[in-house]
Amino acid sequence: MPSTESSHNTEELAAEIHAIRADIQNLTSTVGRIANKQLGRVQDKAIETANEAEDAIRRNPLSAVAIAVGLGFLFGIFTRR
Repeated sequence: MPSTESSHNTEELAAEIHAIRADIQNLTSTVGRIANKQLGRVQDKAIETANEAEDAIRRNPLSAVAIAVGLGFLFGIFTRR
């Protein structure tokens, strides 16, 4: 009788391992879908921000050049140290 009990325990353990694998696969799939959705949102926001910056530069080209020169100057000062 001990071998029947051992066989039963082995079957239960195999079934639990199979269930855990299925859960892990489902979780991996869900995480992947969420990550792809978030990546899409970030890409959309980055494109929107770039378009807004481009529009602002076209509306105020002198201000944009002045800001770029100023930032370049500050960057040069900080990297020189």
